[in-house]
Order: sequence, then structure tokens, then C-alpha cells
Amino acid sequence: MKKASNKKKLSADEIAELADKGNDISVFFTNKGKIKVPIQKVNIAFTISMIKEIDSIANELNISRQALIKTYLRQALDQHYTAYALRH
Repeated sequence: MKKASNKKKLSADEIAELADKGNDISVFFTNKGKIKVPIQKVNIAFTISMIKEIDSIANELNISRQALIKTYLRQALDQHYTAYALRH
């Protein structure tokens, strides 16, 4: 059976205050969580024919339209940075 903890649960603000004072606050973290990268949504306009192409490829790959666009955009950005690095 687990022992009952006598430790008072602190709020995030209280933990932040301890950190500001230089106290070790590592005991409050389990390292089991994930860091969530902030996401900013954007709107983008595509022609109907381009949407049809995107949807066709997404269906072939059995992924969503959004997943295809994000994957292809990531590949294009990687190619850009690679080409830039080779030029400089």
C-alpha cells in the first residue's frame, strides 16, 4: 500500500515563486509530460484544381489534406535550407 503524502500540493504560481527564490523545484516535475509547441492557425487560399490534386494525393496516401500540406511544406522548407547552406 502507498504511503499517504504529507506534502501540500502547490499551485503553479507558488512553484514559480519558489523557483524565483532559487529553490530546487525538480521534485514537482515527473518528466512524463510532453512539451507542446505553440501552434498558430493560418488561412490559405488554393485554387479548386490544386485542392483536387492535394485531395487526390492525400487519399492515395490515406492521410488528411492538412497532414499532406504540412508534410510537403516541411519538405520544401528543408530543401530550401539545404540549398541555402550549399550556396553559402
